[in-house]
Amino acid sequence: MTKNNLRHIKTLGLCALIAFTGCKDEAKKEDTMAKNDNILLQEWTGPYDGVPAFDKMDISDVKEAVEKGMELGLEDIEKIANNPEPPTFENTIAAMERSAKELDRVFTYYGILSSNMSSPEFRDIQTELAPKLSDYNSKISQNEKLFQRIKTVYEALQSTPLEDDQQRVVDLTYKSFEMNGANLDAEKKKRYAEINKELSSLYTKFSNNVLHDEENYVTYLNENQLGGLSESFTKSAAKIATDKGQDGKYAITNTRSSMDPFLTYSTERELRKQVWNNYYARGDNADDYDNNALIAQILKLRKERVGLMGYDNYAEWRLQDRMAKTPENAMDLMMAVWPAAIARVKEEVTDMQTVANANGDKITIEPWDYRYYAEKVRQKKYDLDSEEVKQYLQLDKLTQALFYTAGRLFNYEFTPVKEGTVPVFHEDVNVWEVTDKDTGDHIGLWYLDPFAREGKRSGAWATTYRSYTTFDGKETVLASNNSNFVKPAPGEPVLVSWDDATTFFHEFGHALHFFSSNVKYPTLNGGVRDYTEFQSQLLERWLSTDEVINQFLVHYKTGEPIPAALVAKIKKASTFNQGFGTTEYLASALIDMKLHLADPENIDIDKFERETLNELNMPKEVVMRHRTPQFGHVFSGEGYATAYYGYMWADVLTSDASEAFKDAPGGFYDAELAEKLVKYLFAPRNSMDPAEAYRLFRGRDAKIEALMKDRGFPVPQS
Repeated sequence: MTKNNLRHIKTLGLCALIAFTGCKDEAKKEDTMAKNDNILLQEWTGPYDGVPAFDKMDISDVKEAVEKGMELGLEDIEKIANNPEPPTFENTIAAMERSAKELDRVFTYYGILSSNMSSPEFRDIQTELAPKLSDYNSKISQNEKLFQRIKTVYEALQSTPLEDDQQRVVDLTYKSFEMNGANLDAEKKKRYAEINKELSSLYTKFSNNVLHDEENYVTYLNENQLGGLSESFTKSAAKIATDKGQDGKYAITNTRSSMDPFLTYSTERELRKQVWNNYYARGDNADDYDNNALIAQILKLRKERVGLMGYDNYAEWRLQDRMAKTPENAMDLMMAVWPAAIARVKEEVTDMQTVANANGDKITIEPWDYRYYAEKVRQKKYDLDSEEVKQYLQLDKLTQALFYTAGRLFNYEFTPVKEGTVPVFHEDVNVWEVTDKDTGDHIGLWYLDPFAREGKRSGAWATTYRSYTTFDGKETVLASNNSNFVKPAPGEPVLVSWDDATTFFHEFGHALHFFSSNVKYPTLNGGVRDYTEFQSQLLERWLSTDEVINQFLVHYKTGEPIPAALVAKIKKASTFNQGFGTTEYLASALIDMKLHLADPENIDIDKFERETLNELNMPKEVVMRHRTPQFGHVFSGEGYATAYYGYMWADVLTSDASEAFKDAPGGFYDAELAEKLVKYLFAPRNSMDPAEAYRLFRGRDAKIEALMKDRGFPVPQS
């Protein structure tokens, strides 16, 4: 998942994930910059068309840099808005594409400090800057002169069309302003800006509350409490405990990468319950860091804001420019899958209870038992031990597998950058140069930040420090993948689960989407939320190909390739536990949508979550993947608000596209289909309508049948 970053604060001032750009232009600005020696504002220098000066990044520079960046950005906007020449694409839309480059650079650093290296000091700065950034956004989105120029260009192209990509930029720009209140009267605009300002502070507080609970709820184990845990896991847990001043103990941190394997393998049921409770209570501990009241206020403000523009609810407003178009369409998809998912959970729980009873474990399956007994069922049904599989999933080998896949499909080559050549923000970060295998042309740099640490948000994500464009000269890509693998003890390999390996491929799919861009204008590097997860979900499928398995899955001690019999078991078990995986995801997506369709007045968030799940017949043994008080996708910003369903929408496309590769003469490495994959699904980014792009690839619209087959669910009869 895409995974959120702060580069969505574009010159447009909109809360949409649109890459923003800027310019270095007139002498006045150059003179201003010459007087300002803040490193975060300065143009990037060095190799590879310039790189961020991460080695010189300092928190003390942030506040000044952001404030100065906003000042310079507004100068750009005022110049465009007050241009005495009649509005044209070049002097209005293209000029906006060139605006606020200094702030763009600042937010590369800001995003790192927020997501990868947060600290109490930085969080204080975030809290102070959030309302100021909201004001900055409002000064742009509510600039009447600017909007009238945009509107003039937009209306002119209805009778005199531009080039396709120019027309797309104009359409997206106009629609974004329109959706963000540009047509409101002065009084409503004022209230709109006030709401955005308040929301910006609430989003920051929500994120920091979750991060607080992740950092402060750590479970420490003694030597006699390690039953079932692997040697590599306990060594890592011991190192983390020592780093936290608890030498001789073993730390289970409050992140998914630590929680998940502990719940899967630990024989200590009461400790499993404790770790489970810590994780799923983040933001919900009835203390100063509780998020429930914040969420209620966020929902009220979102509804009020879209009400100013005449919408009945936030979901109706948000989905109008997505593939789903309406909340009803999104709900129809989710509810088409939901009954099959919860029915499968019942079957899975029955199987687990049978195993527990046969073991003489006098228990009834509870949520903190699900992973543990699911693993027992996996071993019994498929003779497949996840811990055995992990012995063949080394992070360094999986990284090479990513490069192999990119080489076969995209013709890319990844070469490690010599240490010290490119500045990094932490010693864990490594950098590779990406080139075209045939021509040797430089494509960009790929940064990998793989390990969990204090101050780094949980999960996995991808981001760009610089996106591809050509309209003012070619800009090459600086892309980053970020994970939260548990760092091993010195000298030990990083072994990951099959699910974690899948996520690794997923996030790399986002990076390939960045690298393959062929767009001219920066705005076209954005995306439609329920489509941009498709490319990354599709890339997950290459992990299971014979070419990857046979070359890169080798035993971490012996170097022996993974046995064919074990591979057969993995593939046979591919639909195993789909009830759990689909239900925990869909529960979060359904709650997201239903919260934004509900009346938020006097809403009790915990009660709403509980009662809605009961109405949906949510199995008591499964919990939402992201419970509402920790649902950062939806409440730390607006990128995924009423859009978490998008993963399933994208997965319909993924399953359908995968069938095309299965049926191709060359399978998943078919050269002709790979060329169409890059040409229509990756390279265009948002330069064409996603539905049309998919039809160009597939020859038709996607169908849900492939998704149901992939999950082992009954296929609906047409």
